[in-house]
Amino acid sequence: MAHVPLFPIGTPRSQVVDDRTFDEHRRAVHAKEEVLRARRKEVEAGWGPKYVDRVHEKGKLTSRERLAQLVDPGSRAFEIGTFVNYGVQFEKLTSPAAGVVTAFARIEGRWCIVIANDNTVASGSWWPRSPEKIQRAQGIALRLKLPTIYLVDCSGLFLPEQSKSFPGVHGAGHIFKKNAMLSAGGVPQIAGVFGDCIAGGGYQPIISDRVYMTEQAYMVIAGAALIKGAKSQKLTSLDIGGPEVHVHASGCADVRVPDDETLLACIRAEIRRLPSSAADYYRGGAGAVEPALPAHELAGILPADHREGYDAMQVLARLCDQSLFWECMPDVGEEIVCGVGRVGGLYAGFVINRQGLVGDPDHPDEQRPAAILYRGGIAKIAAFSRACNADGIPLVWLQDISGFDIGEQAERQGLLAYGSSLIYTNSTNDVPMFTVLLRKASGAGYYAMSGMPYEPVIQLATTLSRLSVMEGRTLAIATYNTRLDDDFQIVAKDDAERAEIEAGMRRVEQRIEADMDPFVAARQMDTDEIVELGELRSWLEVLIESAYQATGHRRIKNPRIWSLHDLAELTGGLR
Repeated sequence: MAHVPLFPIGTPRSQVVDDRTFDEHRRAVHAKEEVLRARRKEVEAGWGPKYVDRVHEKGKLTSRERLAQLVDPGSRAFEIGTFVNYGVQFEKLTSPAAGVVTAFARIEGRWCIVIANDNTVASGSWWPRSPEKIQRAQGIALRLKLPTIYLVDCSGLFLPEQSKSFPGVHGAGHIFKKNAMLSAGGVPQIAGVFGDCIAGGGYQPIISDRVYMTEQAYMVIAGAALIKGAKSQKLTSLDIGGPEVHVHASGCADVRVPDDETLLACIRAEIRRLPSSAADYYRGGAGAVEPALPAHELAGILPADHREGYDAMQVLARLCDQSLFWECMPDVGEEIVCGVGRVGGLYAGFVINRQGLVGDPDHPDEQRPAAILYRGGIAKIAAFSRACNADGIPLVWLQDISGFDIGEQAERQGLLAYGSSLIYTNSTNDVPMFTVLLRKASGAGYYAMSGMPYEPVIQLATTLSRLSVMEGRTLAIATYNTRLDDDFQIVAKDDAERAEIEAGMRRVEQRIEADMDPFVAARQMDTDEIVELGELRSWLEVLIESAYQATGHRRIKNPRIWSLHDLAELTGGLR
């Protein structure tokens, strides 16, 4: 029973799609991904070279330079929330990445969450959505018990927009509650203070286990300018709250260091003192092996047109180690693939929507559309999700879904109740779950497949993602339903009225299509990050290893006692 029956899946690319079709798909995807890369560079530039020069003139590093020095040699940071506030204007100003960099970073062999104020954007101020973005990163760290590092260089709230970031449940003050929750949860927190830390920026580091300050840094409830105005005292902020005060008098900081580089080296040393990652223990001697079929081929296998189908097993074959996979309950709910594979040598459960047509168990001679949840598929996902939760196996949800089945038969079969069972399961699971929006993420299917409202640890999107209740054309038809016949043709006989209806339907469709742009979702934090298809495997390696890194905070069962073995035996035996 300890043996997990992993079998080869997938076929060489040349047998999946012909050269012409592969090139067409790849060109379409690469055009979208070129936009992604260009926009990412735009965000990474902050407010531009002039502001980078200002930072350097002070003898300091920019936030992304600090991050680059923190990560292990040969590693890279996996940034999340890159496109928060993208395209949003505050009067004439922008706030690239909401003025804060948040990322997974491997430091001394351990995955950490780094939260760094972007000191090239209004001196690291908090803009609207900056607090929510920081809290999102803190929440990820708490769920995975990852060491959390704050690179603090923050002049407090961007005051002209304070009403959008100060009050409310997720206002700036909630950052400090998250600090406390991380501390209570036993998550290591280390703060490096590099410059201006005023008001909330001054509070952010304090609950951390270790606080370092450079000679240029200060932490104050109120800066010198405010004190001068209120008390007519001529002081500098360094006089009020510099390292001389907080290291040697108040005790609010632990160590003073001369410069950025020294502070970053100290943070690395602190991380080195922590327990090492448990990932190798849970690998059980199994090494990380690349898929037998290369991940970069995904860009030519997935059609950019969401109406075109593809083989879901070919996707899994390009994500799982050695392209080996154990499909569970294959004879139930054909519209869904559930199973287990290794990523980076570590077990993970996968749920992915099939595309095209699948069999209909109620009408054996007929087929029905996939990418839709029917009764069997819903029950299958719920049972698989429960088993993975019981076994401590992290779950990866690969969404390309149009929604639930509808109609008289669906209601008679009790899809509402089956769906409620799945919703309950995913709402109460405590195993780490990661969601990827491959293409369509529509209607209640988006919820059922652990979409953002069900609080996956992280949700990734691709440049092909389309997040909506329904497609633009469908919504246009629903909006103008009373003026259409049973074949959805306009019933108006007057030419002017017909033209008006056509124009109205076109406007609705265009607006909805624009709203489905993944950059819109990322801008308003409806998804965490947009990634290229070719880097999806690398992202899963990070996330799944992060789920196994910390020991003792959740049960991870050895494969001899997996509930999945029992489930497989009860539904037809191991395959």
